Amino acid sequence: MNLESKIYIAGHTGLVGSAIVRAIKAQGYRNLIFRSSQELDLRDKEQVVRFFHENNIDFVFLAAAKVGGIVANNDYPADFIRDNLQIQTNVIDTAYQYGVKKLLFLGSTCIYPKFAPQPLREDYLLTGELEETNEAYAIAKIAGIKMCQAYNRQYGTKYISVMPTNLYGPGDNFDLETSHVLPALLRKIHEAKQNHLDTVEIWGSGSPRREFLHSNDLADACLYLMNHYEGDDIVNIGTGEDISIYELANHLKSIIGFEGEFVFNTSRPDGTPRKWVDVSKLKAMGWASQISLVDGLKATYEWYTKQEKILSN
Repeated sequence: MNLESKIYIAGHTGLVGSAIVRAIKAQGYRNLIFRSSQELDLRDKEQVVRFFHENNIDFVFLAAAKVGGIVANNDYPADFIRDNLQIQTNVIDTAYQYGVKKLLFLGSTCIYPKFAPQPLREDYLLTGELEETNEAYAIAKIAGIKMCQAYNRQYGTKYISVMPTNLYGPGDNFDLETSHVLPALLRKIHEAKQNHLDTVEIWGSGSPRREFLHSNDLADACLYLMNHYEGDDIVNIGTGEDISIYELANHLKSIIGFEGEFVFNTSRPDGTPRKWVDVSKLKAMGWASQISLVDGLKATYEWYTKQEKILSN
């Protein structure tokens, strides 16, 4: 990409998309295109075709997706598979039709088998059964990866697919019914402190281990790969380190200043026992994460409390 390239960030208001926008602007790119979901419904092929027809787009970051935590994925599988298949199919195919130079597709590490060896290597894709609770979302993402590879092979496109680990940061979803584990825990512990509660309930046993990557690090990696990588092989993006949910909760407890105790609701699902990605391929390309978990959690909590104050005024 050069500074005058016309760059479309699909999903620019979400956790990932907003981080990519910040990173692109910080590096001096000036010709950025965004559309809200109200302005452009990516599930509607006619709208997507009209949008690409009206804009001479050079590069696409496909960060738009329907996302959610265990409960949302488990309760609304039809919504997750339908909406994500429609979004990515429409954007990938129309990008080809209108001669986009390069596209980066954001996948997810939930594409890997539930009981795959750890850390998760890129070549573990399609080697075992998926985690049941988010199977519909994972299958949609796998279809997106295979679509990018198929278009590269048949049409000579330059579409790359990246698999970020669990993400967090400013702009995250903190809704307790639909959010992922980190923002849900942050909000629960924050509200427990505010309301002088003695306990906070944590879903599951607390033993599953997860890797957490700050959205700003992900955005930096996406820009790096857009400018330095071409190939069919998927690329993991992560820190190379993981932590138990119990340990995460204690980090948040310390940062927030909560003095109560945790109660584990083991009637709720744990999900995948461990999810920790092998980032050796990305490191060999010259990129590594820079934001430590504790620093990232502190910054995210500061952002959350500022937003809370804004909304209350």
